[in-house]
Amino acid sequence: MSWEQHEAWATGRLLSTAARLVENTWNARLRDDGVTHAGVVVLATLMAGPADQRVLARAQHVTEQTMGRTLAHLEQTGHITRDADPADRRRRVAQLTDRGRGLVASLSDRGERLTDDILRTAGQDSAALRAGLIALISALAGPGSDAQD
Repeated sequence: MSWEQHEAWATGRLLSTAARLVENTWNARLRDDGVTHAGVVVLATLMAGPADQRVLARAQHVTEQTMGRTLAHLEQTGHITRDADPADRRRRVAQLTDRGRGLVASLSDRGERLTDDILRTAGQDSAALRAGLIALISALAGPGSDAQD
């Protein structure tokens, strides 16, 4: 598809397509680590401490069902464990394993470089785009927001 065809697209379509393509690029580069971009985001969130599926879903602005699939994959690959919450046995709390912590540590610098490489390839100013995205997310996912996937 040529650039001229993309110019006719609505801005929302451009934004969602760009996000999907960046995530696909991340996923291709993370394949050897056994995780997806969504999984890395969850692992990074769990660095702050254990959390249940509902809390993680809200933090990532996705449905609990989507988060459940991500957590199941991370548990299967040994990056997290999920155990019953002692305060409420019906609730399962996810926490990082040593393998999960190690992956987050190894990706801390590599992840930003990967994103910068993707944006540089597209001729984008990473800092300016980042500032714009932060403003957009803050406006859309502020207090009282129902933003999900």
